[in-house]
Amino acid sequence: MALSPSNLISKILSPALRLWLRSQVEQAEELEIQIQGQDRQILRGYVPEVSLQTRRAIYQGLRLGQVLLQGENIRINIGQVVKGKPLQLLEPIQVSGEVQLTETDLQDSLSSTILANALTELLIALLERQGVTNPQNFLASYTVQWRAIALEMDSFSLEGTLLFPDHQQQIFKLCACLILINSQSLLLKEIRLEGFPPLTDAIQDYPIDLGTDVAIASLTLRPGELACVGQLLIRP
Repeated sequence: MALSPSNLISKILSPALRLWLRSQVEQAEELEIQIQGQDRQILRGYVPEVSLQTRRAIYQGLRLGQVLLQGENIRINIGQVVKGKPLQLLEPIQVSGEVQLTETDLQDSLSSTILANALTELLIALLERQGVTNPQNFLASYTVQWRAIALEMDSFSLEGTLLFPDHQQQIFKLCACLILINSQSLLLKEIRLEGFPPLTDAIQDYPIDLGTDVAIASLTLRPGELACVGQLLIRP
């Protein structure tokens, strides 16, 4: 029996989108999806708007507290979805929304490869900015483990451990203020790196380029919490 067009969203598109979202994350609680569109639009593979709300999602080991997202002008493979195939994006989409993270969320994410690697890359960049020759080779002599994070008003601190080849350990601490310069640039100011062998002086301000796929409207650091509002280009 053929499925009537009026059932496209409730019977086909919504479950397919939910399954696709579940495939992108390791865990998600209270996943709510709202799809806006007329039958004739969806039959052409065009979805005008999708809104998403979830809590405690885990993406590549990153724990996201609360996520509110909205995507517009979405092109999908509706012909294959109707036949039971997985949903796919056919064109990049611009997603706007808000992400809120607690200090606990970030603390639990320190063991994730994506965050640990990003923090280590930041450490390498700061070493290079201070004139350390071949910082990658320098760090190759140690194992860096990130242990703790603390969020304060407009600032953060990170604590890590350097494991030496002879199994000795040394705790170090990175502290900085975080400022949003524009929609695609952040700035670390008042940077301090304590307990790290090559550096003894204050570190110069360090700009961070977020790339053209990101546009941040606001970034707020408060004691125990981080909130970000902006846009992200999602590519197929």
